[in-house]
Order: sequence, then structure tokens, then C-alpha cells
Amino acid sequence: MAVLVTLILGTLGARLVGLSGVDYVDGWPSAIAVGLAAMFALTGVAHFVNPLRRDMIAIVPPRLPAPALLVTVTGVLELVGAVGLLYPPTRAAAAVGLFVLMIAMFPANVHAARMPDPPKSMTTRLDLRTAEQIVFLGAALVIGLGSVQ
Repeated sequence: MAVLVTLILGTLGARLVGLSGVDYVDGWPSAIAVGLAAMFALTGVAHFVNPLRRDMIAIVPPRLPAPALLVTVTGVLELVGAVGLLYPPTRAAAAVGLFVLMIAMFPANVHAARMPDPPKSMTTRLDLRTAEQIVFLGAALVIGLGSVQ
């Protein structure tokens, strides 16, 4: 839930700044880019801080190799993507990359939902997590499409 709140508040805050005359966030796609960047900064850092790191490693599907390495790599990609969203020339590419990354990581959420005793930080019901994921994917889509002029 904190992730969704970060996206929403970051977006609304950026849009309010844009309405006050700051050109950088003068439209919804750029404001959403700021909100999504804040969200990915939060989740990217979480990949490196216990207990969340440990919990993320625990939900990597067992068929995938090197769960700790995968969590590290995805954390770095999220942080790089967050920075890319903030730089207008790379914004669309970052949005597309993060869209693909979210799709690639979603099976870990499915795996967590099916675990008999998932880590406490990973207990969001799959239907709610799926709904959140659709919002996140939609935000990336708005940015990607809104950045192409």
C-alpha cells in the first residue's frame, strides 16, 4: 500500500507544482513520471534493506537461479529506471523498460500468494496486488505514450 500511496502523492504533488508554473511538470505524463520515479526509488532501495530484501529473496520462484542476485539486479534496474523517468530525453525508454520489468517480476508476487507461509511484508492478496500492478503498468504506459511527441 505504501508503494501505491507514494505513486499517488508523488504524482499529485508534482502536478500541483506544475500548476504553480513549473514547466518541468506542466502536464500529467510528466507529473506521473515524478510519482512513478518516487515509487521506484522506494521499491529499489527496499531491495537492499532488510527485512524487505530477505523477504524479496524468499519469494523468488524456486525455478529461478541465484535469488539474491536477481533481487540485487532488479533493485538496481528499478533505481536506474527511476532516474531515467526524471530525465525527459530518457523518460519514454525508462517507462518502457520499467513496464517490462514489472511484467517480468510479477510471477514472484504470484509465487508469494501461493506460499503457505509467505514473509509478512509480502502478504498482499493476489487480487489486490494484481489491481495495484495494473495501476503501475498504466502509469508507465501514460508516461511512455505522453513522452512521445
